[in-house]
Amino acid sequence: MSEMLTIRAVTREDYQRWLPLWDGYNAFYGRSGATALAPEVTAITWSRFFDAYEPVHAVVAESDGELLGLAHYLFHRTTTTIAPLCYLNDLFTADAARGKGAGRALIEAVYDAARRAGSPRVYWQTHETNAVAQALYDKVAERSGFIVYRKAL
Repeated sequence: MSEMLTIRAVTREDYQRWLPLWDGYNAFYGRSGATALAPEVTAITWSRFFDAYEPVHAVVAESDGELLGLAHYLFHRTTTTIAPLCYLNDLFTADAARGKGAGRALIEAVYDAARRAGSPRVYWQTHETNAVAQALYDKVAERSGFIVYRKAL
């Protein structure tokens, strides 16, 4: 990255540059080809970033006019705090940006947004096989010890 890395809110004009990152993120987690998200899921996800009534937000990492990473986060209520918690829903960097600080910068941007919103905590999850990301996460957060259960309905 020859220019300084910038972290900023996504804009409507970013769609064509955001989409390959979104597709890469989904492919990483096995959502491509026959298992790809339906196009309407991507369309709704994108629209939520610009809807003032939605608690979903997006930031991107940019260098030399190229988007190198994304982070999507949301705020939600919980029964254990008054202020909403911040959930880092999606984090992804392009191969060219890995190991160069983009992921850490995106996480820090989410931390800053959560602080501004008065959120007492940011949390996220990753797949147990995502060792590369965990090496970063172990430096910028603590493991909660919780195990995620789910059931498709």
